Amino acid sequence: MLTLDKVYHAAFTLKDAIRKDLIVAPPLSNKNKIYLKTENLQTTGSFKIRGAYYKISQLNDEEKKKGIIACSAGNHAQGVALASEKNKIPCIICMPDGAPISKVEATKSYGAEVCLVSDTYDDAYDKAIELQKEEGYTFIHPFNDEDVIAGQGTIGLEILDQLSDVDAVVVPIGGGGLISGVAYAIKHLKPTCKVYGVQAAGAPSMYKSMKEHNRVATETVNTFADGIAVKEPGDLTYELVKEYVDEVITVTEDEIAAAILILMEKQKLVAEGAGAVSVAAAMFDKIPLKNKNIVCIVSGGNIDVNILNRVIDRGLVMSGRKTSLTIALTDKPGQLVAVSSVISKCGANVVEVQYDNGDPEMPINSCFIKITMETKDSKQAKEIERTLIENGFSIVSERV
Repeated sequence: MLTLDKVYHAAFTLKDAIRKDLIVAPPLSNKNKIYLKTENLQTTGSFKIRGAYYKISQLNDEEKKKGIIACSAGNHAQGVALASEKNKIPCIICMPDGAPISKVEATKSYGAEVCLVSDTYDDAYDKAIELQKEEGYTFIHPFNDEDVIAGQGTIGLEILDQLSDVDAVVVPIGGGGLISGVAYAIKHLKPTCKVYGVQAAGAPSMYKSMKEHNRVATETVNTFADGIAVKEPGDLTYELVKEYVDEVITVTEDEIAAAILILMEKQKLVAEGAGAVSVAAAMFDKIPLKNKNIVCIVSGGNIDVNILNRVIDRGLVMSGRKTSLTIALTDKPGQLVAVSSVISKCGANVVEVQYDNGDPEMPINSCFIKITMETKDSKQAKEIERTLIENGFSIVSERV
């Protein structure tokens, strides 16, 4: 049974194994004062070390002797692998084959055997259960377990200790283990503090469950925030979220990318997609509060460098820092110079030009040019578009 005493016991067990950082982040919102609980700075790069470490510490000798099996998109895998290594327990982790290479390799580096499974986290879960039944391993669930939830709940205790006048806590949701523990601890100790959950719009299982007042599964998940790409919440976590969480909201892929970018630029923090959804919710005014102290949990920082460039590019577009315009021109000398002159006077920098004179819909003596620019923000991008139109140029597509 989950109790506040168990959460406090988890905090005592974890006291020498985790970091407890909380930092202020003023540039992230004009409406509220934002603080960041930087779980991305944990040894394994995510909060998951808390629940995994505490759960494994509570196993009896017989359970340890059987060996450990777990399933994970990557962060729980590293927490289980590290805790197993410290306790000298053999473990195997089932991971979806689309998990970032960095997470797979990090898990192996802690001594775990990795079994890659086709498709999603839920398929990895099914494989882990199959192996557990066949071999008798001790299964460490990533979220639907009271000891795991208690471990994650220690974050709630720390937030209340570090910021006594906190008004709200914003928490990423995948299967719901993190928010279940955090909300349980906070609502028992400070019931007036709001707790908001955030999911990627492409993986909204808990969001839909709350809307429909029943635990539901989504047929597919589609998000680069692999750490929260879960098709169905746990029965235990669903009940805890239903009882203790004020609201669950969603953010888009572009909003997540923009949050990753601003965390890198303004806070010098690297967050993965799952870790940045809480910040995205605060940045894009998804939290219905004003002039409050809000803590966003940055749950993980294990982003694959192979997609980081794409994420940054999307973030630049979303924040108005990268703008593309397609312009219809008469195909004659000097046109590009004229366009570039307008852009230069507006203070932007042209980084790419694409030329097309082969569109069958355009006049023979015409062409399209697509110009990509570095801009300060969306306001400057709109000003450039307006100025080009005032100078007689025809914009034929919206900014992207």
